[in-house]
Amino acid sequence: MTRHLDFKGRTAVITGAGSGIGAALAAGLAARGANLALADINEARLETVAAELKSNEIKVTTHTVDVADKNQIQAFAQAVEREHGAVHGLFNNAGVALGGTFDRVTDDDFEWLMNINFYGVVRMTRAFMPLMQQADTAQLVNVSSIFGIVAPAGQTAYSSAKFAVRGFSNALMHELEGTSIGVTTIHPGGVNTQIAEDAKKPADMTEAELKAVKKMAKEGLVMPPPEAAEIILRGVERRLPRVLVGKDAHTLAIMERIFPIKYWNFIKKRASRPMAD
Repeated sequence: MTRHLDFKGRTAVITGAGSGIGAALAAGLAARGANLALADINEARLETVAAELKSNEIKVTTHTVDVADKNQIQAFAQAVEREHGAVHGLFNNAGVALGGTFDRVTDDDFEWLMNINFYGVVRMTRAFMPLMQQADTAQLVNVSSIFGIVAPAGQTAYSSAKFAVRGFSNALMHELEGTSIGVTTIHPGGVNTQIAEDAKKPADMTEAELKAVKKMAKEGLVMPPPEAAEIILRGVERRLPRVLVGKDAHTLAIMERIFPIKYWNFIKKRASRPMAD
């Protein structure tokens, strides 16, 4: 398998491309000369991103897709095959967040998150695998999270999905060993995206709780998306199996490796410190 992936003149597919890391990945890949198939559930955000990237040198197509809908995913893959042909990079980036402890999260909300954050990745991979097999070299890039390595309280649904993405990606990587398709799993730490702001909240969440959650997000989600995207793209170009994004992600991954059970004691102490206004 080729050790380096050059995106110039090749095609990359990105879900969740309308904002945050997805939009930054699109910009980084466009700068590298890649042709892009961009997908997002929010058509307005998607068109804004695409308008800034289109040029005579690269081809950019936009696709309004809900990755929780397998029929929309299949139609998306068919459209990409018609307009682009082979796919050299599939970035399964789309994701949502869900606040609240397990006893406050409904079955419907838990399933809603899993359908997007996990089954969306699985179904996208299945739909686009034939197009990646047409390429001389291709990389499947699945965005998990540092919460796919550590599992904080209040993140039962999110961590379940992100651990599942990690397990799926690792098993598939072993199945694809020796082929032209590689797999990279991404574990971002705190990146300054809209995911916390857009997160679904429990119906009984109080104003005080909501304010505390927003303060924690403001303090923890600090890395600019373009910086995160550049770290991701450099790792994908090297075809690394795992990319940790941010000092916090590296620190927590090391902590989990050394203290696979007791790491939560350290996180809990830090989280209990008073937050700055």
